[in-house]
Amino acid sequence: MSEVDADADADASPEPGSGRADADGPAGAGTATRTAEATGAGGREDAAGDRPLRVEGLAKSFGGITAVDGASFDVERGQLTGLIGPNGAGKSTTFNLITGFIQPDAGAVYLNGSDVTGRPPYELADRGLVRTFQIARELSEMTVLENMMLAPMHQPGESLWRSVTPGPRRDVQAAEEEALERVWETLEFFEIDHLAEEYAGSLSGGQRKLLELARALLTDPDVLLLDEPFAGVNPSLEERLLEHVHELRERGYTFLLVEHDIDLIMENCARVIVMHQGQILADGVPEAVRADERVIDAYLGGDVE
Repeated sequence: MSEVDADADADASPEPGSGRADADGPAGAGTATRTAEATGAGGREDAAGDRPLRVEGLAKSFGGITAVDGASFDVERGQLTGLIGPNGAGKSTTFNLITGFIQPDAGAVYLNGSDVTGRPPYELADRGLVRTFQIARELSEMTVLENMMLAPMHQPGESLWRSVTPGPRRDVQAAEEEALERVWETLEFFEIDHLAEEYAGSLSGGQRKLLELARALLTDPDVLLLDEPFAGVNPSLEERLLEHVHELRERGYTFLLVEHDIDLIMENCARVIVMHQGQILADGVPEAVRADERVIDAYLGGDVE
């Protein structure tokens, strides 16, 4: 097994849902539509039930190297689920397969009960599946506020004729005012409102991580995949990020988190999934996973049966 996936998504470009308990958080608007689509006209729960994200038998090889080998797992709604494994385990490739940046050789991805395997990232974002990256990808020559204003979905101002025609233009202006209000609420929630007029490229690494998470939240995600959000972040900002993630989880947001800090995962996730050589090695509550001899061997370099 190669470490081909360890930094596979570092070169991918970002951008790009809703079973949350409420829609009154910092990015609450826009979730009702997807909730209705998921439950159907009669309000019945969709086939996904309380597991909005499910992957079955995902596989991907690069040349003769197998990066992901039949991985299957699901993510519970309103929970913080951790995905861990030693370098080269297949975590980043799995993220890329789920979010449409790489096409799988086999297997399937289901979002709210619908097969979304291989759908492009922009379509998955529209359906409510959003991710962040190991290296935050802000638009460096735009301000923090401008970065944030690009995130809300289906803005009428994206249509040229609506922007210039007198009648529809009023609707565009009203939508922009509403979006701006949401943006300010989100900036305040993440405590970066004081940076609103700063160029995004001038922010520190930790501030960029806050900006990326805030921007992702404005897309109204059903499921938010975080790829090493704490990497390179100083301890105080890491604590702030964790506080925000937990508060959002308490509001009903669903997270899948990849992180190399095992202690952080064990202390903050309700469930931990362990990958090893492209396969799922263990899946359960942190206490059981931590005590699993196969997991210990995988991290210490022993033979795993």
